Amino acid sequence: MKYCSQCGESVEQRIPEGDNRERHVCPACGTIHYHNPRVIAGCLPVYGDRVLLCRRAIEPRLGYWTLPAGFMENGESTEDAARRETREEACTEVDIVSLYTLTSIIHVNQVQLIYLAQMPEKRFGPSEESLEVRLFREDEIPWDNLAFETIRQVLTLYFQDRKHQQFPLRHMEIDRNAFHSARVHL
Repeated sequence: MKYCSQCGESVEQRIPEGDNRERHVCPACGTIHYHNPRVIAGCLPVYGDRVLLCRRAIEPRLGYWTLPAGFMENGESTEDAARRETREEACTEVDIVSLYTLTSIIHVNQVQLIYLAQMPEKRFGPSEESLEVRLFREDEIPWDNLAFETIRQVLTLYFQDRKHQQFPLRHMEIDRNAFHSARVHL
């Protein structure tokens, strides 16, 4: 950031009084510009014994498979964002069951919320954001062609939990070096 969005003057980086992190601060008007993590919301849509995946038509990871998810917009709840992303990427409606995973993706400053969701109808299709949309049984998942480590973890946990028909809220952390299961809430 070079200029203040409030007054247009040049900003400087420093630790504001009473803070503990370096921020962009405007010396002219005193505005502190905070940069906080982005929230990603999505769904793990289930129809019978299958899960719905989308093959990405956009970067990053063009051509790889993922769950329908994307950045939350202002003025919507996390559940609404998850439903919207599922509608936009997979052309389907879902009924949210519960929040399933909450993942801190530390190295890219993101928080990902994935909701377990039921598809009331077997109606879906590709969109501008998806090359292909398909239902997969566990043994059909394209594990070597998944777009993101977070998606691999969500799917792995889901298939483990499905064996017991218990789907606890999972808190996880991913950083540059490794995946860490921080804690599980039942």
